[in-house]
Amino acid sequence: MSSTYFIVLGTDHPDSHALREQVRPSHREWLREHHGHAVSVIHAGPTVDAQGRMNGTALVVEASDECDVRRFFDADPYSRAGLFASVEIRSWLWTFGRQESERQSARPVPRRD
Repeated sequence: MSSTYFIVLGTDHPDSHALREQVRPSHREWLREHHGHAVSVIHAGPTVDAQGRMNGTALVVEASDECDVRRFFDADPYSRAGLFASVEIRSWLWTFGRQESERQSARPVPRRD
């Protein structure tokens, strides 16, 4: 079965910044150590409000189907902690920017913790 790209958008519950900060280290570890899962994380980062405060999560992932993406996201520490008021998963056609062959030859980005 071929892979498909998906965009995952999780929107935090209002006033949940403390919960996000508490769970963030385990969430980031989950995304980094996703080897063996049916989902590959391509890009990930928080969404922010007009003041620059984190208020959600955006992921670009590769998987065989949406069910695999849902299982992966449901097991994420943020999801398990009940951080999200809503989650949207959409199939995505990658038509511009660096794709797989270009990513493999790119230099790794240093971790910023």
